[in-house]
Amino acid sequence: MRILITGGAGYVGSACLRHVVSAGHDAIAYDDLSQGHRSALEGVAPLVEGNILDTERLRKTLREFRADAVMHFAAATYVRESVTQPDYYYRNNVQGTASLLEAMREEGVGRMLFSSTCATYGWEVGDTISETTPQVPASPYARTKLAVEWMIEDFASAYGLGFTLLRYFNAAGASPDGRFGEDHRPETHLIPIVLQVAGGTRSGFEVYGDDFPTPDGTCIRDYVHVDDLAQAHRLAIEATTDTTRDVFNIGTGRGQSVLEVIAACEKVSGRSIPYEIVPKRAGDPPRLVADPSKLIESLGWKPDYLEIQKTIETAWEWHSRNPEGYAD
Repeated sequence: MRILITGGAGYVGSACLRHVVSAGHDAIAYDDLSQGHRSALEGVAPLVEGNILDTERLRKTLREFRADAVMHFAAATYVRESVTQPDYYYRNNVQGTASLLEAMREEGVGRMLFSSTCATYGWEVGDTISETTPQVPASPYARTKLAVEWMIEDFASAYGLGFTLLRYFNAAGASPDGRFGEDHRPETHLIPIVLQVAGGTRSGFEVYGDDFPTPDGTCIRDYVHVDDLAQAHRLAIEATTDTTRDVFNIGTGRGQSVLEVIAACEKVSGRSIPYEIVPKRAGDPPRLVADPSKLIESLGWKPDYLEIQKTIETAWEWHSRNPEGYAD
């Protein structure tokens, strides 16, 4: 299969690109490098620099590459930033996807995988979240992701597009060899922040709230290794046909609290990690944990990293080798 991957130089996008190439598919990355890193591709596949709002460049890339399918990761993803800059999020995420869908329709590319998010479910959820949990997004970022899901469904109904939506939980970890990992500017994800403190590139960090209705009072999240995410994306794109209309959650089904993550990072790094408890943020849900049974049963997904310590070990290897992230 020939797959164009938008956002292919990003953290999750590049991991998925490397995985599909290793599985024997041809892939090309399309990325404007505003958040991605050229080094994350490191000769694995070609990179076309471009913005997804550039419909003509997308058309040209799809046509010249002779793409069979698209894996769509390109998006702005910072929740707090989306609150202060909703115009950017609606333009980039929603208008950008409309541009991509139009390019696909004009070039006759009929299969799409969309990288969505558990944030579309909102905060009022049960112990685990299934694909049928009501979607009540609570931020501009999450609303743009849900709007894109609706738009893809509408294009599918009107133009015959086959699609799979993947709503994943907290991506974490790095390649086991320490060559590829998480490098956001700014970094907002818990595990890399904690490991930056362990590695000495950050002096400390804040834990938002210790009075949630959880065993230790801190938030619980479902951390899924980026390589397991990549495996799920590969299985999903291989199963997507011109008539597919499907959706899957990607998570481990296990949750770890903030304090449990800190303790695991201290164990892996062998270092004490200082932090400060501050008041919780408005709207933070106490628990977000996936029910991944549909993905396991329907596509045969078999995650390799179910223990948080194993995931953190790969992240620590990356941060130890690359304390400043990618060179570019």
